Amino acid sequence: MTPFRVDWTDGTVEPVLDRVRRHEFAPAPAGEGWRYGCDAGFLREFSRFWAEDYDWRAAAERLNRFPQFVAEVDGVEIHFLHLVGEAQGKRPLLMSHGWPGSHREFWKVAEPLAFPSRHGGRAEDAFDLVIPSLPNFGFSAKPAETIDQRRVAALFDGLMTRVLGYRRYRAHGGDWGALITALLGLHHAPSLEAIHLTMLFPRPGAAPDTEEEKAWAAKFPGIEQRLGGYRHLQGSKPQSLSWAVGNSPVGQAAWILERFHDWSDQRERPFEAVFSREDLLDNIMIYVMTGAFHSSIRFYAAAMEGGFRSLPPGVRVEVPTAFACFPDPLHPWPPRGFAEKGFNVTRYTPMPHGGHFAALEAPDLLVADLREWARGG
Repeated sequence: MTPFRVDWTDGTVEPVLDRVRRHEFAPAPAGEGWRYGCDAGFLREFSRFWAEDYDWRAAAERLNRFPQFVAEVDGVEIHFLHLVGEAQGKRPLLMSHGWPGSHREFWKVAEPLAFPSRHGGRAEDAFDLVIPSLPNFGFSAKPAETIDQRRVAALFDGLMTRVLGYRRYRAHGGDWGALITALLGLHHAPSLEAIHLTMLFPRPGAAPDTEEEKAWAAKFPGIEQRLGGYRHLQGSKPQSLSWAVGNSPVGQAAWILERFHDWSDQRERPFEAVFSREDLLDNIMIYVMTGAFHSSIRFYAAAMEGGFRSLPPGVRVEVPTAFACFPDPLHPWPPRGFAEKGFNVTRYTPMPHGGHFAALEAPDLLVADLREWARGG
């Protein structure tokens, strides 16, 4: 394990900000909002804030807020946060992010989970947190070949057991992190006490059979038509997207912001109130400053080629599984009975609000559910 710090300098950041200032915005008809992609007015103001008001030095300090390390696991360098809290090694929790997220999205929940007595909780509810950057994402290595989700699960198990020395641990994930966590449960069950997911991923290999399950499945063609274009492109032609967008900071921001907008819960508050500009920009800067946009989008092609989106028929994750069912516009939740066809479901909790990025949108709800889950509730 080697200690790690984000070390951004004027020499590395200023060229990025200069490209943001010089970005030529394509014409966009007035009044369309987010209907056909990232809202033009929002993107212009976001870019102005980025170039003029965003304190990137404070952002680097935010990213250095918790102890971080790099360790080589089976030939791949993995970057990870390791926060030993009040649990003092007795309650390890691996937390895995997805795309277009990063390890940064767990900042609001990290201290309450590691030091609950400082945040109105009980010391006995504390976890030791391990929050890696996925390979090909963020500050982890970017091998020439795309590392698929099954191998990431193996690397993360090696990080937890061989590098950090935890005999058994719990794991949480959303988006790709949900798939990786489920694959941990499927292929590394002896290491896992239990898993906690904010997305049903992979889907069970069985077909929906009740009327309620069929009604749930019938929603997806419409969702794919409205929100799934990015997935088809990244799953089939990621290199073309990399050529088109990857060298433009504002282009990357537009592509990423659209996902945060479309997948967030805006029933009670507008998008501008769901995430702070600093939360969004810190995450985008990780992609821009590390070149991760190019490598991370290939994760979709890896999943397509590996067939990881659904469990094989008859296969079930037997590790005890909790689902925190946040109202995610991209992935509505099925009836519990359908989830039980693919998982040993011990907890299935509908959440009143919060979308795809639960740790950023509804951190208090996520913290409370993780604490209850770990107590056996």
